[in-house]
Amino acid sequence: MPYDPGLAARLEEIVAGRSGFEEKKMFGGVGWMLNGNMCVGVYKEWLITRIGVEEAAKLLAEPHVKPMDITGRAMKGWAMIAPEGLEEDADIQRHVMLAEKFVRTLPPKK
Repeated sequence: MPYDPGLAARLEEIVAGRSGFEEKKMFGGVGWMLNGNMCVGVYKEWLITRIGVEEAAKLLAEPHVKPMDITGRAMKGWAMIAPEGLEEDADIQRHVMLAEKFVRTLPPKK
């Protein structure tokens, strides 16, 4: 299944104009790099976020959130949010904010 273009468009609107973000097609979906580091993206109908191990532990206790696993092996510090958890733009904005906060702590990549 290709990625959800509607979710991608909503996400694109939210990151538009924020410094350091760049869109990139990857893993059968679309992602946004922040200063060269993967930050947020869309895989099938899921929002994926890079939030760090500590924040992921908290977020995974919430409904509609699961560990990011698109290869059969979960990635630490990442989360996937189901469409049911993204009904309002404020839901997506919250997840982008958490990811941006974490990824801005990482050294930039070229």
